[in-house]
Amino acid sequence: MNLEMIEAGWLSLLPPLIAITLALLTKEVYSSLFLGVLSGMLIYCFSTGGNVLQAVTYVFDMIAGKIGENGYMIIFLVLLGSLVVVVTRSGGSNAYGQWAGKRIKTKVSAKLATAFLGLLIFVDDGFNCLTVGTVMRPITDKCRISREKLAYLLDSTAAPVCIIAPVSSWAVAVASEVEEAGGLNAFLGTIPYNLYAILTIVMVFFLSITDFDFGPMKKAGETVGRDNTQVQAAEAVKKGRVPDLVLPILTLILCSILGMAYVGGYFEGRSFAEAIGENPTAGLTLGTFAALLVAMVLYIPRRLMSLREFMAGVIDGIKTMIPALTILILAWALGGVCREMIGTGLFVSHFVTTANLSLRLLPAIVFAVAAFLSFSMGTAWGTFGILLPIVSMICAGTEGAAVLIPSLGATLAGSVYGDHCSPISDTTILASTGAQCDHLKHVETQLPYATLVAVVCFFGYLAAGFVLNPWITIAVSVLLLALVLGVLIHLDRR
Repeated sequence: MNLEMIEAGWLSLLPPLIAITLALLTKEVYSSLFLGVLSGMLIYCFSTGGNVLQAVTYVFDMIAGKIGENGYMIIFLVLLGSLVVVVTRSGGSNAYGQWAGKRIKTKVSAKLATAFLGLLIFVDDGFNCLTVGTVMRPITDKCRISREKLAYLLDSTAAPVCIIAPVSSWAVAVASEVEEAGGLNAFLGTIPYNLYAILTIVMVFFLSITDFDFGPMKKAGETVGRDNTQVQAAEAVKKGRVPDLVLPILTLILCSILGMAYVGGYFEGRSFAEAIGENPTAGLTLGTFAALLVAMVLYIPRRLMSLREFMAGVIDGIKTMIPALTILILAWALGGVCREMIGTGLFVSHFVTTANLSLRLLPAIVFAVAAFLSFSMGTAWGTFGILLPIVSMICAGTEGAAVLIPSLGATLAGSVYGDHCSPISDTTILASTGAQCDHLKHVETQLPYATLVAVVCFFGYLAAGFVLNPWITIAVSVLLLALVLGVLIHLDRR
């Protein structure tokens, strides 16, 4: 769409608020997202002299445009869905579950294994959620860990890990936004100031080791869900072996990294970090396709399944991704309306720049603004893409230089928090998909955990603006988080 953006002021906040509020109240995310997109288009059209019919037309123009822009992501997801189904029907997942079940026998060990695997796959957050979910879901089911808890573990070791990994698509994206502040060196400086990512990982391991839960997550219970894929696996001929799962997954990981490097020009002289950030979804698509080919070579000659059965699994895998893709496409459209048409991001960023506040408070302020903006738009990348240049400009003077790195770290942390728990975030959606958990249940159970960490981070950033020492800031924040969790445990035991 080549329409000129307008400044809708406070009205620019309505579409994301409508979508999020309706989703939480009705527990129906598809219509909520669509109404959010439609409300944004109505605001745009009524502000520019248009009509309702024009607004409806613009809705579908935006949806079509976002499908085109994110074509590789869609292909990657349907191929990955196909891979999950054919691997499961081969008996490989069942064989791996039996093998791992002999070694991972407790809830604690299953949660820790999920967390460690999530930390190892740091190249891309969506890839992280779906791959770790595929591998660990049979094991966490056997250990009677709820799908809601699995989704939380996936989500909490996806974006929070990627945003502090020096070699990831996120690192390159951030470095490109802060070239004037130092580029990749500035990003490296933000790592110890990314309190949300650090404390979220601390929280994951604390909850895994102690087996402690609170709020809706506790009410969700430690129950085992059975989805259609698992039923099919139980009914399938159990001829598969552990390598029938492990080899396609290893191929997926290795070829995805090589694919990202190839697409980004690594073999033509570019650095590895630059290459994997160029077009990560294209590389992931190549890796997933390679994994499907390996699965075909493994299964068909050994008669684990016929060619017809393999292709039926591919089609059924595509079908399993339709709900997630529908949510993703509508979420992309809503983000497009907010960013490109009614100026939600510009309105929030203008508020920050015009407020007459002490620069010592800037890290805490930008953390809160980034969190709200990212939660509303459902995108960390869109949020830090808007705010990082603004924060760099605010801190350009001599007085602001001291709080530049803490403020950039706070911007990234707030962006990740909003992305982590927003119901319209693609990472949140993919975590639900990877765990095969109801999406709104995942949002409901995760929100108190993520928000607890975010509140602690806010106070940490208040301290950061004055002490200007990352290690003191981390120590204060970790101690505060430990204190809050200690109080919750004490109250739970009463």
